[in-house]
Amino acid sequence: MPLDGFTTLRTDLDGGVLTITLDNPPVNALSAVMMRELRDLLTGLRSEAAVKVIVVQSGIPEFFIAHVDMNILEQADVFAELAASAPAGLNPFQALGELLRTQPQVTVVKLAGTARGGGAEFVAAADLAFAAAETAGLGQVEALMGITPGGGATQYLLERVGRNRALEIVLTGDRVDATTAAAYGWINRAVPAADLDAFVHRVAHRIAALADGVVAAAKRALPPRDHAAGFRTEHEAWAELLERPAARRLMAGALAHGGAQTVEGERDLEGLLRSVAARQA
Repeated sequence: MPLDGFTTLRTDLDGGVLTITLDNPPVNALSAVMMRELRDLLTGLRSEAAVKVIVVQSGIPEFFIAHVDMNILEQADVFAELAASAPAGLNPFQALGELLRTQPQVTVVKLAGTARGGGAEFVAAADLAFAAAETAGLGQVEALMGITPGGGATQYLLERVGRNRALEIVLTGDRVDATTAAAYGWINRAVPAADLDAFVHRVAHRIAALADGVVAAAKRALPPRDHAAGFRTEHEAWAELLERPAARRLMAGALAHGGAQTVEGERDLEGLLRSVAARQA
């Protein structure tokens, strides 16, 4: 399949390892176009037996995926196509996570910066995730926008960290540093930032060098859990809150006055959203 021609992604194939670099300046917001390009690329790779491992990284050091683009519904044509192509019972955000989670290849996230909202959901959907101890962090910031996660986080977190920690993550909206995320089980491990590239390269290439059939057998013996019922409940909760005026005011205020989706504003998105809510109270 073609590995170029994308506007928000770059790819590099090295042996059996395909590296996808996310590149949607300024902060890698998860736009409808990025979602479509990830869907198309991952779908095409499902039949590529020569690709054993998929590594996803960011071309923007501070941000892996900032969060879902707050203007995504303005990309109506692309978003409508994503919704129409999503499997039954899944919204477009859940569909992207499940596509990544069920890839025949081993999927690895290399996290050097921050992943929030839909970006953190993408990280949790991958098979493996390794993060820079000094610079990486994750957060489910949706509660501070007046909504709850709608792209799989509730189910992925419940499985990975347990109910009590999932509630902490979802209801505080706080950014969690890489060391704490690893201790919770949100990611595999935190490694020194200076070692992250070499560490992920070594893991990916060792997996790609395994004898034919080993990866497929391991993934068959360790299948992803079926979260269908949970996804329905998650979507209903998210969609109901999204229709409320409070959520619309908070997101509009963050964009108009707080600097959301700018590099400076996204460095402390949690503080920005809390200040917007305080002004609107």
